[in-house]
Amino acid sequence: MPVTIDRTASSRRTPQQPARLSLTPAPGGLDGMWWPRSRALTRELPTLTAALSAHWGRITGVTVHPAHWPVVPHWVSVAGRTVQVSCSTEVQDPHRLTVSLPDGRRDVLVIPPETGADAAAHLMAGDDGDAAARKEAADRIDARTREEAWETDGGAGRAVVPDPAHRVGRALARGSAEVGEP
Repeated sequence: MPVTIDRTASSRRTPQQPARLSLTPAPGGLDGMWWPRSRALTRELPTLTAALSAHWGRITGVTVHPAHWPVVPHWVSVAGRTVQVSCSTEVQDPHRLTVSLPDGRRDVLVIPPETGADAAAHLMAGDDGDAAARKEAADRIDARTREEAWETDGGAGRAVVPDPAHRVGRALARGSAEVGEP
């Protein structure tokens, strides 16, 4: 019995959600803020670049810092075109994404995807005063989520400090008069 596979429509595909984006200029050279849903750039960048293209025109490239992105693709497809993606650890701030346009570039603050809805809305509304405060808030969120991941993935828990009474008991059991011996 022949089997036909139709790859034109898939019931498993969900429609892409719009980018969570604020294009309010902010001090520090920020042209907006973006709150991705995940750290998967191949999934997040097409939606972002499509939204930014509608406001800023044709996007030719995106530069990210690799510290917060597990995989950085070389390119993403946006509306039938290719947008180059690059990473830089020397020039790029870990919480910024730089968008290259034919007439220049724009910088966007990346709010960590693990940020709660209230905190992200607060940051995107520009209630924190300046770019340094927003970056500091993003750093705190990233530090907290790294620690939570470490703890939940079996990382370091509480340090176990040996009880001195236990050492005395072990030394006496071995017949040693020296408590300091292991």
